[in-house]
Amino acid sequence: MNKKLTTAAAVIALLFTGIGNLNADSCSKDAAATVQKTGDTKMEAKTTQKPMDIVETAVAAGSFNTLVAAVKAAGLVETLKGAGPFTVFAPTDEAFAKLPKGTVEALLADKAKLTSILTYHVVSGRVMAADVVKLTEAKTVNGQMAKVSAGKDGVMIDGAKVITTDIVTSNGVIHVIDSVILPKDDAKK
Repeated sequence: MNKKLTTAAAVIALLFTGIGNLNADSCSKDAAATVQKTGDTKMEAKTTQKPMDIVETAVAAGSFNTLVAAVKAAGLVETLKGAGPFTVFAPTDEAFAKLPKGTVEALLADKAKLTSILTYHVVSGRVMAADVVKLTEAKTVNGQMAKVSAGKDGVMIDGAKVITTDIVTSNGVIHVIDSVILPKDDAKK
């Protein structure tokens, strides 16, 4: 009987060792599959490990590659992995593709301007969709106010449509938008 318990304990230990060795890529794939399969407007990043932060969730979704590259180029990864909480209005890869040709490349080469634009997509605190619809503007981490409106066409932030809401992360929430929004000084250019 002791031999059976020892064998069972060894098997359980091996299973837990295997689970403990899961890398971020395998967790990210699980989370991406969860996010992509739900198609729901209220999603949560789910993994077999601890809840993912904003950056990990964006990577796992697979539709924010340009945003993640921009966050890395601006040196904002550690900030968005921090305690927060943050609310991120995250443009998809398709949103970045709407920008004029060469814009993304130029922004990646201009860290100050890139940082200004990226921080314009972030609001301090965890602002859920139910709260966003009550706002007429939101103060961004950039320091400027972004116009918010809710109507028959849905929720808009500075002309970008919110297409998915309430993707809850360990350090905030992500609302997906269909366009890149620009701070006032950059919008004029």
